[in-house]
Amino acid sequence: MSDGPQHTQLDGMAEYIAALDTLCGMAQHSLFIFEKNFEGIGFNSETRYGSLRRLLLSGPSSRLHLLAHDTRPIAQHCPRLMMLLRQFGHNMHIYQTPMHLLHLTEPFAVADESHYVRRFHFDDPRGILAQNDAEGARTLKSLFAEMWASSRPSVSASTTGL
Repeated sequence: MSDGPQHTQLDGMAEYIAALDTLCGMAQHSLFIFEKNFEGIGFNSETRYGSLRRLLLSGPSSRLHLLAHDTRPIAQHCPRLMMLLRQFGHNMHIYQTPMHLLHLTEPFAVADESHYVRRFHFDDPRGILAQNDAEGARTLKSLFAEMWASSRPSVSASTTGL
């Protein structure tokens, strides 16, 4: 495997979902994901659940941060994510963006400090999977941090919301 950046073009939703599976499997200590609502992109699959669980079990400093414009589909259609949240609420967080960030329409995910997946728009399945691209990952992680700082916790680990 080359040490330099590797970019793979994604031309459809199946390729995007596979790229997310690849990225989740590559994550060693952190994963930051921004999506419109996490619906229909594999976040309730057994494969994704296994990768995310392995990440969260990898150590006390491992992190999984999910950010969405609409978090209702996570609670309604992703029971595996909700199981992870109940078990790993100390290092897994789900936030919802405020109204003033709804203009952001390019979903992305960043694993560790050097890998990412991004699409050009929520409605466009085209995008890229980037491996060993620390500069691109750093840029997206910085954007995520800015968005996160303006957002608020949304999905609770308990069914009562307490």
